[in-house]
Formats: sequence, structure tokens, C-alpha cells
Amino acid sequence: MAAMTAMLYRESKIRATNVTFMFWDFCYPLFNLLVFGVGLTAAFGSPRSTEGVDYNSFFLAGVLGMASFAIASNSAWSFFLDRDNGIFYEMLTYPMSRAEYLLGKLVFNIGIAVVQAALTIGIGAAALGISLRTDLFGFLAAGIVIGTAGWFFLYTILALKIRRNDVFNSVTSAMYFVFLFFSSMFYPLAPLPKLLRWVALANPLTWEIDLLRYGSIGLGHPRALIMESAGFVAFAIACFAYAVHSLNQE
Repeated sequence: MAAMTAMLYRESKIRATNVTFMFWDFCYPLFNLLVFGVGLTAAFGSPRSTEGVDYNSFFLAGVLGMASFAIASNSAWSFFLDRDNGIFYEMLTYPMSRAEYLLGKLVFNIGIAVVQAALTIGIGAAALGISLRTDLFGFLAAGIVIGTAGWFFLYTILALKIRRNDVFNSVTSAMYFVFLFFSSMFYPLAPLPKLLRWVALANPLTWEIDLLRYGSIGLGHPRALIMESAGFVAFAIACFAYAVHSLNQE
């Protein structure tokens, strides 16, 4: 526990010195909600998704899922900074396990994600009139925690396996595009062509967003949510195991 606390303190100090990352973590997702939600509502006259809710409410879960992606990417990028200044390999000699090293970073990421989600949800409800299901916030919290964990461990694997910063940025940018647009983030999956719908249904980001959408506005089918939640937990555990394995090889 002491090792994880030390990692949490270190991550907090690093992130506090980078105003750009702080803005990206806390404000960029809210900016997306306002631009896409308000923009589409103004352009098309309060459009409604095929799920029977207004677009602002539908897109809220997508914004929260997008945020977990961005937070994980920012945290994983710090591995390159630590390699460059030599502190990464020094830290591997400290009296802590590789799992504690990663879990300490994860706790910090979850804290950032929770604060960001509270900010986005609060302003979304106040400014855009999004009607929230507060009785389902337990599912929302679970989605934020599990989602943040899964993407953080996946990005950690990429940061440990890819040695060049420019290659890492290229790969993660491509992943960002594929995961986001082949998911239920921007639109319901029912109207999509069958092939694209199956691709989106196999996307872990869709699993996370569907849970977040149910936890925020109550939209979703319980049987599908159980399967998707189980799938994402398995995805997160597998990524954690391989991240620890990759770290042991350093």
C-alpha cells in the first residue's frame, strides 16, 4: 500500500506541473459534449436518436468513454518521459512489485476520471438539461472505474512495447479513430449495416459506453449489458496481466 501511495503522489505532482494535460483531462471531454451535442441540436432541431432520447443525453456516455481513452493516453505517454530521463529504470529497482507500480498509476487515473466525469455530468445536466438516473449511478461509477482501468493497461502495453515516441503517437491516433468511430459513441448501432454493426459490437469501447449510458440515463438492455460488462472486465484483466508481464521484461 505504501508503494501505491508513493506512486499516486508522484503521478499527482507530475500532472499538476502540466497545464495542458490538466486541461485535456478535465475540460476537453466537456468541450466535445458542448460542440457535438449543442451543435447537432442547433443544426437539426433537437435531433433524437433511434433510442428515443435527445442527442445530448445519448452522447453523454460517449463523452465519458472518450475521456477514459484520453486520460489513459496521457498517462501512458509519461513512460517515454521517464525513459528519457532515466527515472523509469531507477524506479524498477525500488522495493515494490510491478503490479503495485501499475496499480498506483491506475488509482491516479481513476481519480482524474471521476473528477472529470462529475464535472461533465454536472454541467451537462445544468446547461443542457440532461435527465439523469441517479438511482443507477452505481453502474455509472463501475463503468468509469473499469473503463479507465482497461484502457490504461492497454495503453501501458503499447508504451512498453513501442520504443519510439512518434510511432506510439501514430499507433494511438489510429486506434483512437478506429475505436471511436466503430462504436456506439456517436450513434445507435441498430441502423448501421450488418457488418459494421457486428464490428462495433465486438469493440470493447462499445461495451464500456453501453454500461455508462445505462448508468447515466437508464438506456440499455440488461442481458446485453451483463455480457458486455463481463467482456470488458475480462479485457481489463487480460490487459493488466500482459502489462505486468511486459513490465517484468524491462
